Amino acid sequence: MNKFSSIFLAALLTASFCCIQCTAGKKSAKSKDKNLDLLIQYMVGDFSSKDQSLRDSAYFDIRLHIRPIWLEDKENHWLYVEQATAAAESKPYRQRIYKVEREGKDGFKSVVYTLPEQANWAGKYKTPEAFKALKPTDISLRDGCTVFLKLQQDGTFSGATQGLGCESTLRGAKYASSIVTITPKMLLSWDQGFNEKGEQVWGATKGGYEFIKM
Repeated sequence: MNKFSSIFLAALLTASFCCIQCTAGKKSAKSKDKNLDLLIQYMVGDFSSKDQSLRDSAYFDIRLHIRPIWLEDKENHWLYVEQATAAAESKPYRQRIYKVEREGKDGFKSVVYTLPEQANWAGKYKTPEAFKALKPTDISLRDGCTVFLKLQQDGTFSGATQGLGCESTLRGAKYASSIVTITPKMLLSWDQGFNEKGEQVWGATKGGYEFIKM
């Protein structure tokens, strides 16, 4: 091998090594949080509490729809959440946007937002691309209503709101709380409202609603 060939070969090997390093770096930068993705996977879908309502008349037949939105945002996970009775599914009584993200090393959190002119978004879980007309700057944070979750040893996610800062005025309430468990097939949600004396004034009293994924 002559001197020119040796120099060319060395340059080629150096370029190849740099390219491999560059590719590895890009792959690492794009690597996903598997447990966060799993949580999102469990949360997205259509849910019903019909079975629970048939077993216990204290619970209503509620439909819950959760869809990912703003998929063009590669840094954050956004979900549109709509809740309505089965008898009036076209008129949801609760509409929210959740921002689901990692919280520290072992936890996750679902940050809760309200939408402007909520009635205009009813049923939009069927066409989540409609939310392109809305921006994250258009929604309002529900301060104190964030649900903090942890992955449990059995593979489920569970957690709750923290403190008394989730404001609620429904039926004379002062604040609300939420206790949540999320599994591959069910979302268990126990929402309660309390007055200034700490007395429960709305929400289930026996336990959470069992929303079965349909």
